[in-house]
Order: sequence, then structure tokens, then C-alpha cells
Amino acid sequence: MDRLGCVYLVGAGPGDPGLMTLKGRELLSLCDVVVYDHLASERFLDWVPENCRKIYVGKQAGHHSMKQEEINGILVELALSGRTVVRLKGGDPFVFGRGGEEVLALEKHGIPYETVPGVTSAVAVPESAGIPVTHRAVSRSFHVITGHTQAGTECLPPDFGVYGTLPGTLVFLMGLGQLPKIVQQLIDSGKSSDTPAAVIENGTLPGERVIRAPLAQISSRVREAGLGTPAVIVVGDTAAYEMKYRTEGPLAGKRVGITGTEQFAGKLAAALSEQGAQVSWLINMKVEDHIDEAPMQTAYRNLSDYTWLVFTSANGVRLFFQGLFKDGRDYRCLGHVKFAVIGDGTGRELSGYGFNADYMPDTYCAKALADGLVQVAGPGDRLLIARSGGGSPVLTQTLLDAGIRFDDIVLYEVSGRQASSFRPEQEMRLDYITFASASGVRAFFDCMDKAGTGDTANKALGPAGSLKDIRLVCIGAVTAHELERQGYRADITAGQYHIEGLVQAIIKDSFV
Repeated sequence: MDRLGCVYLVGAGPGDPGLMTLKGRELLSLCDVVVYDHLASERFLDWVPENCRKIYVGKQAGHHSMKQEEINGILVELALSGRTVVRLKGGDPFVFGRGGEEVLALEKHGIPYETVPGVTSAVAVPESAGIPVTHRAVSRSFHVITGHTQAGTECLPPDFGVYGTLPGTLVFLMGLGQLPKIVQQLIDSGKSSDTPAAVIENGTLPGERVIRAPLAQISSRVREAGLGTPAVIVVGDTAAYEMKYRTEGPLAGKRVGITGTEQFAGKLAAALSEQGAQVSWLINMKVEDHIDEAPMQTAYRNLSDYTWLVFTSANGVRLFFQGLFKDGRDYRCLGHVKFAVIGDGTGRELSGYGFNADYMPDTYCAKALADGLVQVAGPGDRLLIARSGGGSPVLTQTLLDAGIRFDDIVLYEVSGRQASSFRPEQEMRLDYITFASASGVRAFFDCMDKAGTGDTANKALGPAGSLKDIRLVCIGAVTAHELERQGYRADITAGQYHIEGLVQAIIKDSFV
């Protein structure tokens, strides 16, 4: 018999990717297949391996794509074929997630499984809106109730009225389509029409909206505001609270699309969010190293021939040392070498390995780096430039013109793919798109071509039907030049070529 696979039932939490557990994210990064529901944020899908199979089995209001029995069968079939499966569910697998039914199906076939709890939206979404589900002397209990009836019936269960007699806070999940009936049943069974109520749309996400009103008015207020799913309904005295300290950052209300590697873009997203921006991840950049290929292996063997190591990115520093250690070498190979870096971000990465840069230009760009190297290096020097493929030719041409010897070796390549969370037809209100490298620009337009939007990225992204209606932000002149090669001009080029420089450039532009 073939090896049995394993199924992990993982709770994705209420929507914000930052609220998923570390264990859940680790399992996503290792799985062969992810079987997922309709998720509030599809950023989770960007964490799976590139060759991971993605199977959507979710249910949305009015669009039941697959019966539960079919989902059970898929999980069983995948596990019997030896796959490592993550069954990814919004919230927690056992809170109206039908996780128990799936576990019973797995047990019936002797399939190993593990459940990984998630932050339930029943508590997290009200909390995100500033509503505590319990509060001493106000609400000493809370009750979580599904507003979704069995078999798709349009009426509530006959015993639904009992909820109107319960003390404490009532939290309804998946009940927005039944809101008028829920309200009427609660009032008919004794709940005061003045009871505070709230409906939270897209809780914990940048587009979160909250409507508060007395119970008798909540349905009409929600309808007027046009709230949609996913939404959580809260009824009880604590629904009147707004325990949320609000700071309006300078980018409040601005929507920014970002591109870049997970390490860089993750930091950029955090920096923008801290200033109040709503961030959409457009393109995931992947770094593919060439440390085992002949040119880099030759460079490692001949390190004694080089007098300078030149790094143009933090990725280059990190991958160079990975290759050095992997090849059985250590710092003693570098005692005679001087280091040049393109900017302080690259310099900080280098210092993490115990080395300070001997040269860093005042302006963080390839031209400034090249001009500086011409001043500090001479005819007797030999430089090793270990960087990404497609790096700026300005650096090498300037060194050639000065008669300085060097080897320019491709240490890594950067490729991009459209983020799973990015849907061009939905990104109609972006204010800015950031580009942190020339490769990021190329990846963006390549992905638009593959998505069928290509040159009509205009239609896919522009609120008025044109990409020019979105402010395009570049980290530096080289990136801006690549954007021009694609037929667009940068609206903003950061004065300082790092994350803080990008953020400050957008803030400055937002006040114009």
C-alpha cells in the first residue's frame, strides 16, 4: 500500500494574515495541496510552495460550489494518494467550519490528521471594531450563533426565538442575508428594540466598515450603507462600545499596491500600514540563487585573487555568504578583502555577518557606486561583483572605462508571479503602485500580460480606465528607467533608495 498522507485542518483566523498562527503558516509552506474555503484574505495562498496544488471548495452566499460530502471525499482521496494536505478554513476549523465532519471522514478511513486552531471571527472581528464580547457588569457571557440555516432554507429554525431571551452578547456568523428576520425574531421573543447592535464588514482587514444602531434600526442602516459579506452581527449592550484608539496616519484612506520579495515587501507593507495606508500585494518576487553554478563556484575557489567584494543588494550579501558556508569555507577566506555596498540597507545586511563596508556612496545608486569605486580602487585591484541577473550596466561600463578589473557574476535571479490575493478587476481604486527594483517592474508587466490584461493593465487597474490614474512610485532612477522602457513614467522617485525613502516620498506626494 502507498504511504498515507496527512491532513492538517488549519484555521486561517478572521482575515488579517497577521492573525494566523505561526504553526499554520509553517504548514502552508510545506504542503503538497491546499484545500481552501472562501477566505477574507487570499494572501494566505501566497505562502504555499510554488508547485502546491490549490483546490477551492468554498461556499459563498448564493454560490455553494461543492457539497460537504464531496469535500470530505477530496480530502480522503488526496491523503490516500500520499499527499500532505492543508485544509484551510476561515476562523477556526471547529467554529461553524464543519471541521468535525471532515475529521470523522478521515477517521473512518484511518487517515492521520491534526487540527490547528485559528482565531475565531466571533471574538476577533468585534474586538477589531472595538466591541468586547464580554465586559464585567455589562455582559458576563457571549453566545455564538450561526445565521446560516441548513439545506439553504430561507427561514430561521423554529426555536430561534430562544436567543432573544439569552443574557449577554449575541454574535451571529454568516447571517447577513437573514438580518431582517434575525432582528424581528429577537424583538418578537423579548429583546428590546433599543438594544445596541452592530454589523462589521471585512473585520480585521483594511476595508473594515462598522454600522452601529439600535436593534430595530440596524437592518435599514446596513442596507443604506451597502454592507456586504463577510460580516459579523453583534447584539447586546457591549455593541455600543468603541474601544479602539484611532490614529489617522498621513496615508489614511490611501490604497497602495506593492511589489517585491516577501522579505522586502513585508517590511514595506508594515511601514505603509503604520502610516495608515491600505496595502494590496500585487506581485510576489522570488529569489532563485545560482550559488551552485560554475561561475560562482569558480569565484569562491579564487577568492584570494579578489581585493574588493561589491554588493548591490541585501539579497546579494545574504546569498553570497550562504554559498560561502555551503562550500565549506568561512570568514578566513575574506581577511584580505575590502567591501563596497550600494546603500545602507545592503550595509546593514553585511554588518550582520560581522563586516563593515569600506565604501558606500552618499547616493544609493549604481552610478554613484561605480564613480566611488573608480576613486578608491586602482589598476592593481580586482573586484568581484556578485549580484542579480539584469543588473545595471552603468556599474560595469564605468569600471571598464576606468580600466579597473572585475568579474561580474550572476549570483541570483529575481522572478515574479501575480499574488494570489491580487485580482486586477477588483483593484479599481489603487492610489499608488510601488516598484522597488527594475526586475519588479518587469515582473509586474509580465504578470499583467499573462493575466490577459497586458497593455490593457490600464483597464484592469485604473479607476478611470487608465494606469496613469494611479501614481507610480519608484525606489530610484534605475527602476524609473525600466518603467519608462515599459511605456510609463514614474510619478514619484524616492530621494532615498530604501523603504523609509519610499514611504516618505508617498507621504510627501499625498499632501500635494
